[in-house]
Order: sequence, then structure tokens, then C-alpha cells
Amino acid sequence: MRITVSLPAQTLLVHDDAFVPVRRYSVSTAIKGAGEANGSFCTPRGQHIIRAKIGAGAAANTVFVGRRPSGEIWSAELAAQFPERDWMLTRILWLSGTQPGRNRLGSCDTMRRYVYLHGSPDTAAMGVPGSIGCVRMRNAEIIDLFDLVSAYTRVDIDDFRVSSGDWPSMQAHAMPLREQIFVIEQNVPADLEMVEFDAVSHHAVAYDADAVAIGTGRLLPDGHIGRMAVAANWRGQGVGRALLLHLMDEARARNYRELRLNAQTHAAKFYQQFGFVQVGGEFMEAGIAHCEMMKSI
Repeated sequence: MRITVSLPAQTLLVHDDAFVPVRRYSVSTAIKGAGEANGSFCTPRGQHIIRAKIGAGAAANTVFVGRRPSGEIWSAELAAQFPERDWMLTRILWLSGTQPGRNRLGSCDTMRRYVYLHGSPDTAAMGVPGSIGCVRMRNAEIIDLFDLVSAYTRVDIDDFRVSSGDWPSMQAHAMPLREQIFVIEQNVPADLEMVEFDAVSHHAVAYDADAVAIGTGRLLPDGHIGRMAVAANWRGQGVGRALLLHLMDEARARNYRELRLNAQTHAAKFYQQFGFVQVGGEFMEAGIAHCEMMKSI
């Protein structure tokens, strides 16, 4: 299993070990936005794991204080009695960062900041930021998630979201990125970059918290994934992973049985993480070494 939280979208998505989506929940993250510093009351970004699972078997609305049941059950009357409390209910999934200097150790350690996925009062709004750093969930949904995942499950917290659609709706956002990355950075001839397949493809675009396009990719009707591109200042932050998973999910929704792509050779290891295997030898395309890869879904 692996979990992805999108801060702009206020969603939590679960994929199984075959990268098939199995759950999607609406959540509520920090009202102060994204950030990793101690005392910031922001939700940390990047790669994490579930360090500990706390509360197995507890009744819904069980109140936790310091990760221990307080002996209380949340109610509207209890909330009115203690209006200052930040309620942590039902189950806790305690997160630990895995990226030293970003969300682990020093002044930016997720675990020592006590950032959790946890249940919340029925009155807590989901789909909008509202917490003081944690990821709030509905009680029934944190129980469902708790039972679904194990300790050490990977949790990616992204400060971007992915949307998709046809070429007329996505061209204005995808095309400038592709021109910058393929034509300007990689010297791909413009007439090779812009091809007729765009009109019949499904296009995904990643947007940052300010709705600026930061990555793109496409899915052709024959099951080929292509034109994967991420803005330079966003590389290494999970944008490519999110785009690829989104396109794989779309392919399954269309009942495709096989995916293929022509990966730039240096990127082959990235695709291997998601079950793609190389078929055939290396070849040159637009002066760049590529290899064909495929995956059954």
C-alpha cells in the first residue's frame, strides 16, 4: 500500500501494491498551509512512513491525549466544555519523515512534531484546511484506513494536485511546459514535439498551490504514455510519480490491459519502480537515447 495526500486538493488517495487505487477520502490539513519547521503548525511535505498505529479496537470518538485514550468519548457537550482542545479521536497513524533536512531530524522533524493522520469530530469540515498541522479524517474513514494499511506504509504529502482532460481543455497549461522542457532544454525540434496524437490523447497536468502548471503527461488511445515533463524547480518532489499514477488510473478506468512508453534511458529506473519493464534495445529519438518499456495492468 501507499498513501498520497494532496494539500491543494485536500484528498487522501490509497493505492495497493499493484498501484491500483483502492480508497479516496476527503481530508483537512493545516489551516496555515504547508511547512516543515518546528512550531509552524503547518502540514509537512515530502516522503513519510507510518511510524506507529495507535488505537486499535477503540470505540469511535474515543478521545486521545498524548496518544493515549483519555477515558472520554467525544460529544457536543464535551466539546462545549473544552472549546480550546484540538480533538484527536478514534485512531492515530503517527507519521515520520524519511528525508533528512526536509522532514526528518533537526528543526524539521515530522515525528517529533507529532504529525498524525487522525479521526475528528463530526463537526470538523473536510475538503478545506482546518488543522494545526495534522491530517484530519472522518472517524469511519480513519478506522477504514487504519485497518487497511500497516506500519511503515509510505505516505507522500504533496503540495500540488493533478487534473486531466482532453487537449482543448489542457493545451494552454501543458504546451508551454513541453516547449520549455523538450524544445528549449532538450533541443527537440518543435515539429517533432507537436504531433497529431495530442488531439486524441488524454492529458494530465500537475498544478502547484497557486494553480501554476508544473508537470504534464498524456495517455494515447493505444495505451502509450508519453510527453512526461516536470518543471525544473519541481523535479525530485514527486510530481512525475503523481502524474504517472494518475495516467495509470485513467488507463484502468478505460479498461486498458497494457501500457507502453518510450522512456529516456536515464529515466528507466523511475518507471521500473511502478512495474514497467524494458522490452527491446536502446534506440535514438530526437537525438536522445530511449528504451521501450511496458506494464500489464
